[in-house]
This record gives sequence, structure tokens and C-alpha cells, in this order.
Amino acid sequence: MQPKISIIIPMYNVEKYLRRCLDSVKNQTFTEWQAILVDDGSPDKSGAIAEEYAKKDSRFVVVHKENGGLSDARNAGFPKADGEYIMYLDSDDFIHPQTMEIAYKTAIKNKSDIVSFSYDRFYRPQLMVRHVLHLDTDNVVPFGIKKKYNIDKLKTKTVDDVFELATERTHNKTNPNRKWLIKHCQVWKNMYKKSLIKDIPFIKGILFEDFPWWSEVMLKRPRVTVVPLPLYYYIPNFGGIVLSAKQLKIMKCLCIGLKAAYKLYSEKADNDQMKKWQEQFMWFFVNWAFRKLKYLKTDEEIKCARDEFIEMNKMGMFNNVPDEWYDLREKIYAFIGAK
Repeated sequence: MQPKISIIIPMYNVEKYLRRCLDSVKNQTFTEWQAILVDDGSPDKSGAIAEEYAKKDSRFVVVHKENGGLSDARNAGFPKADGEYIMYLDSDDFIHPQTMEIAYKTAIKNKSDIVSFSYDRFYRPQLMVRHVLHLDTDNVVPFGIKKKYNIDKLKTKTVDDVFELATERTHNKTNPNRKWLIKHCQVWKNMYKKSLIKDIPFIKGILFEDFPWWSEVMLKRPRVTVVPLPLYYYIPNFGGIVLSAKQLKIMKCLCIGLKAAYKLYSEKADNDQMKKWQEQFMWFFVNWAFRKLKYLKTDEEIKCARDEFIEMNKMGMFNNVPDEWYDLREKIYAFIGAK
């Protein structure tokens, strides 16, 4: 039977969490799904665990490949997806039992290209606190995972232009529209119509690949329905070591994503789309990349960073700056010796 939803799950060194992730898919109240488990050359038992699930349930499909990173794994899983809709799930995370049912029924009801939900904002801080206190974090069950939602009574909001709701901006808690915002650009917070994203691959080999990918998705002006429910359970990275080489890589990856997205918008966006994208996304990521400079130690690292910002400046990325980012642009100009 043709699945309605294909959920793509890249796997690399996640044997500790993988069963919980796959069980959360297997236990969905919605049954017409297909799970594409992409073994990205994982050296642990992740591939074997995936095969175990596939042997017991044909809805699990396993893809084995050489290690190529998260973007490459997601791209490799997409051609195997037969569903009308696509979801992404990181293999150390898990989802609420009604996630697919809510997303699918909402999409059909509202004729949506994207259904956007949220992650549990209490679960992640709870795990962080327990980690600091050296308490168990592996067996903590989110309180909300047992909640049963009446789908017919859910309040949703649908717009024909994603730019009305999508943002990187932090909004005051008193803002009445705050719960409807599509905050940040993690790909796993949404379900997408396959036809919408079929020609949008993830950039291979970079961190924070979500940003340029989501930027391109927004450019298509998809019809979006927001369901403000915490359906995704996100496991934090407990590592806290700040190494200059790692920070340089983060900075370079952010710049690669920025340049790719800016080039695309320069070629295809209308003035309104470009303005909204710059104000709601671009400058936030420029700021994030620039803040990494304080971690760089060597002259070579600093030169590498300067070259990235010089190239972005030559592209015209800093020409139009909102008032709130004027000081940042001046600091960038001072850093690269521009006027």
C-alpha cells in the first residue's frame, strides 16, 4: 500500500537512542507511513538495529551508504520516499504518538504544503539540568508524550505566504501572535508536501544545513498551517567544549549557507521576499557567524574569517541593512577594512 507519509531518519553512532526513536515511529496512531532509515556508514550497531526493525515491519526501509554527513544522508533517503508528504526525524530524537496523524489530517483539511509544529520546550532544559547534576538523562519520559489530543478541536492557523509567520526573531511573551510563529528553521519541526521540496537538496558537508534549505523552501511561498503543539522531543548536545578550530568550521559553514541563500534570493526573489528574508533571517545568521570571531586564535583562522566576510561584502550582502543591524555592519566593515 502506498504510504501517505515518508519519514527520513539519518543514522550515525546512535545505537544508544535509536530504538526509542524507531519505537516512536512504530507506535504512531497513524499507520500509513514509511520510514527511510539511512545508515550513514555508522561504525556502531545502528545499521544492524535498523535491519532488525525492517525485518519485523516492512514499513521500515534501510539504506546503507558510506559516511557523508547529515545532509548527504537526508539527500540519499529522499529518492526512496514514496509518500505524498515528507518528514525528517533525527535518530537520537523521538516524536509524540499522534504526530503523523495530526500533521496529515491538518494538511488534508487545509490543503497545506507544510504543517508546522513545535518541540517540547520543557523536556530539553530538564535534560540539561539533570546532566549538570550528573543525574540520568536517558530514561526521562516527557510529561506531554502521554497527552491525547482531540484533532477535531485543535486550533490552527493557515497562511498562503510563509513569510507572514517564519522568523528567527525572538518575540516578547506578551505578543498574542507568538504561538503561531514558525520560529527558527529546523527541518524536523515540519511535514512537507513531497512535490514542494523534490528539487531542493541539502548542501552537503556543512553544519546548520537547515538554514539555506529552509530559505529555498520559503522562496516557493508555500501554504503553511501551524499547529502550536510540542510534538517533537529534541535531545540536546551535552558537549560544552569551545575549540577555536570547531568555531572556525561553524563560522565557515554559516557563511557557505548565507552565500548560497543570498545568491538564490538575488536571482529569484522579488523585492518583498528579499527584504523579509534579510530582516527575519539573513542578518541573524550574519550576526551568529560574526560572533564566532572571538573564539578564533591564530592569524590563519582570522584571515580565513576575513576572507569569508570580504566575499559576502563583494556579493552585496551588506548593502541594505535594517537600523537594528547597522552597528553590526559597521563592525564587519571595520574587520574587513571596507567603507
